[in-house]
Amino acid sequence: MSDDKPADKPDKAVEQPATDQSPENAPEALGEPGIEVRAVGERHGMFGVRGSGDTSGYGGLVAPVVLPGAAQRPYGGWFDTVADVLDPLIEQVVIHRGEITFHIHRDHLLEAARLLRDDPSLRFELLSGVSGVHYPGDAGRELHAVYHLMSYTWNRRVRVEVAAPDGDARVPSLVPLYPAADWHERETWDMFGIVFDGHPALTRILMPDDWPGHPQRKDYPLGGIPVEYKGASVPPPDQRRSYS
Repeated sequence: MSDDKPADKPDKAVEQPATDQSPENAPEALGEPGIEVRAVGERHGMFGVRGSGDTSGYGGLVAPVVLPGAAQRPYGGWFDTVADVLDPLIEQVVIHRGEITFHIHRDHLLEAARLLRDDPSLRFELLSGVSGVHYPGDAGRELHAVYHLMSYTWNRRVRVEVAAPDGDARVPSLVPLYPAADWHERETWDMFGIVFDGHPALTRILMPDDWPGHPQRKDYPLGGIPVEYKGASVPPPDQRRSYS
């Protein structure tokens, strides 16, 4: 077993300077000296949805969408151990709030996942979830799939993130390597429209089979269907009072 400290109590060497700790979607971070961020668009209203009436009361809100910038070596502690194994496959590394994310090109996802699972110095045995993210302003990288991995052997956690263009939203399925990815990939496809090539049965898991579109995309309208609660009916958002 490793003598490294557990993931929830990282060694001080893992801590990164303020340039890697700027929070997402923080307008004050843009243009501030010493803060490295990457702007990927502009959000209008509370949810950034367009084409339907605003029901949040924040229709006039305009805020930049920014992401933490790339970290530089040395990352500190065991972060470098993982990076050394994945190094040829890494696009960039982001360390934010003491957590590390490896950005990998989708063509190298299967190879990276196999190394993370099987390399004796890594042993990330568990894939605990797959998340989708939609950044309409991130040209050529509008859709992101984020994988959350844990090593029981070393008590470590990492994220792997891949991006795909809106016009070719395809990512290799990790079900052959991590069977637990099955339902998570189905939900990510259902909500965001990311197609996981090689998935054994990529069908809807939350919405009806004939549901149009993917509801968690930023370009999906806020309209919907009434929700019934014991005889009472709550109208869909686009039919409620608009504050804009």
